[in-house]
Amino acid sequence: MPGGAGDVRALLPLRYPYLMIDRVVDRTADRVEAIKNVTINEPFFVGHFPEPLPAVMPGTLIVEAMAQTAALLAVGEGAQSGYLVGIDGAHFRRRVEPGDTLVIEATRIRSRLRLIRASVEARVNGELAATATLSLLFD
Repeated sequence: MPGGAGDVRALLPLRYPYLMIDRVVDRTADRVEAIKNVTINEPFFVGHFPEPLPAVMPGTLIVEAMAQTAALLAVGEGAQSGYLVGIDGAHFRRRVEPGDTLVIEATRIRSRLRLIRASVEARVNGELAATATLSLLFD
């Protein structure tokens, strides 16, 4: 299901500035690949970090982008809204800076009733930027 930002807005009940996914590259029942283009005009770069330090995407927002990608695993299963309820083994391997394209892949580990557990990786130019196992609860 490749698509642009319009497709993402149709799938997730989030809007700017909180929608962290720009495009869905691929989506199956058990795997989703999405992209976040990191640009200098993102509102969080105003204060994270001030010059002369390099602008860096906050880890919490990288996890949010990963959670939004994982939430796409529930689309089509009747879920209206979901909540991040668990973050296990989160690791940050490299900085994510303006100009980077964050490629996020979420793979379903298991689903039970309204709970989805997914292994998620975020990469920049093929290099691992962040990993986590996320749990999401859906209404």
